[in-house]
Amino acid sequence: MELYRLLEFKELGDERGNLIAIEGGQDIPFEIKRVFYMYGTDGTMVRGQHANRNSQFVLVNVSGSSTIYITDGCGQEVEVVLDKPRTAVFIPRMIWKEMKNFSSNSVILCLTDTHYDDAEYIRDFEAYQEEMKKAQVE
Repeated sequence: MELYRLLEFKELGDERGNLIAIEGGQDIPFEIKRVFYMYGTDGTMVRGQHANRNSQFVLVNVSGSSTIYITDGCGQEVEVVLDKPRTAVFIPRMIWKEMKNFSSNSVILCLTDTHYDDAEYIRDFEAYQEEMKKAQVE
């Protein structure tokens, strides 16, 4: 199972400044159905703390920096620092994610391939681990 993938977007620009375009199905591995962003988060807070049964995510810090903790709940885990607006992390379905270590100017742009559905969220880590272990047996 793929835990994550780093994405590097093409940076366009000239003397007027920079521009990054993100196109669903081309720059990221899915068509975009929902966009949201997080900002104003205190550096000591942890956001996310869930896995999604149906949604895939691309996270990019368009301003500032943050650390993304990613795990499959079965031993694979990594921390990715996002601190460049041209670098993103792709997180597949059923991968646990936590966002932390926010800089004071952090803005995380989140792109996903589904509309919001609270029922697809797994918010308890132990329940997530059990579901992942059960899926490995099947």
